[in-house]
Amino acid sequence: MNYAGFVIWLLIFAAAGIPDFRSPSSGLYSKLCGFDLPYPEAIFEIEYFRKHPEPFFAMAKELYPKTFEPTPCHYFLRLLNKKGLLLRHYTQNVDALERVAGIPAEKLVEAHGTLHTSRCINPECREEYDRKWMTEKVLADVVPRCEQCKAVVKPDAVFFGEPLPERFRLVEEDFPNCDLLIILGTSLVVQPFSSLVDRVPPRCPRLLINHEEAGNEDPVMVVLGFSCGLQFHGADNFRDVAWLGDCDEGCYLFAEKLGWKEDLKSLIENGCQSEAISTVETGAAGST
Repeated sequence: MNYAGFVIWLLIFAAAGIPDFRSPSSGLYSKLCGFDLPYPEAIFEIEYFRKHPEPFFAMAKELYPKTFEPTPCHYFLRLLNKKGLLLRHYTQNVDALERVAGIPAEKLVEAHGTLHTSRCINPECREEYDRKWMTEKVLADVVPRCEQCKAVVKPDAVFFGEPLPERFRLVEEDFPNCDLLIILGTSLVVQPFSSLVDRVPPRCPRLLINHEEAGNEDPVMVVLGFSCGLQFHGADNFRDVAWLGDCDEGCYLFAEKLGWKEDLKSLIENGCQSEAISTVETGAAGST
């Protein structure tokens, strides 16, 4: 069997110890009160960033510390790959913790880009820099400038106004070949991810592991004769299942039911330190 699963950013993002955006006293947007922003989300708009990169990099100090660690969910995905069952992992996470957990790059589609690499925004330059180089600049309160042309260097996270990465086109070949869709930690309200649940074959089982039900079928679309969303309570439902609770607990339970409990515990306890070192700590100080 081949599995194509995807994880949405914010819920697992928070579980890894990374602050959320909107909490009044601790959210990332609360760090921006000293900047004259038209609205908080402007820091993620590419045109605003080109003119005013300072607010983004002030906020980015919260995203680049080296203390963030993969969650059990990340290691469960690595375990699926180790068992030869992971077709692809689609994620909106930009923290690169999938890489730290040891999931190979060829198995990843980082739909919203990644903080793992950065590059010069000058279209005639586009020099690439590694995470170590960017982390040093951000933690030093310096707006990173290209060593070649002195233009601003931007993380490879996708900003509003930018296209999704070319690798996202893999949905065209992956989802028709999916035997089980695992959906972890998501509200399923953001496009294009919310529509991916309908890209798998009509008899493909779909498992949601989440704090609450999400992606329920739109009754209007049903009346019109279209399948659109997950059908947990539909009279004809034979393939959609929701396990409600903490995502890490859900992955532990899934591994236990598959007879992989000790395998997952071993991955988590070992911490995949070799992957963490190669992903976060190493690399030249300059461009790569």
